[in-house]
Amino acid sequence: MLIYFPPSNESNMQKVAIFVDVQNVYYTTRQAFQRHFDYQAFWQHATGQRQLVKAFAYAIDRGDAKQRAFQKILQNIGFEVKTKPFIQRSDGSAKGDWDVGITLDVIEYAQDVDVVVLVSGDGDFDLLVHKVRERFGKTVEVYGVSTLSATSLIQAASRFIEIDAPFLLSKK
Repeated sequence: MLIYFPPSNESNMQKVAIFVDVQNVYYTTRQAFQRHFDYQAFWQHATGQRQLVKAFAYAIDRGDAKQRAFQKILQNIGFEVKTKPFIQRSDGSAKGDWDVGITLDVIEYAQDVDVVVLVSGDGDFDLLVHKVRERFGKTVEVYGVSTLSATSLIQAASRFIEIDAPFLLSKK
């Protein structure tokens, strides 16, 4: 889906920074819809009529070619992809999240934008969202699968945008 936005005066445009918790959106859209998130449709929606300052996608690197191809797609859309290694513990459990990294980047960029966009349903981010709204007076838009997003995060957001059909790729 292509959406045309007429040229506008950039000085009047809202500045936006985007932070995507790739693991969270992957697992929640798969669990709720058995489909994948449409990053291109999301990009169009989140950046339309706005001046993009920065866009990050935070992923776990398992070292496989399919995953690297996906990360290249994200880069081609316009995301800076940050990766960290997947850690398999000796007891069989796994570790691999970006909560602290996302938080640090949001705090760093929040003062330079009008709108912070967070794609995640993780309730651990509710404190971050409150802080950005209170300390910096910024609008925080949270995109998430409503049935799998923490109520505290939904309530903390200035605006919650539900990930549903318009933000999902077609079933194959």
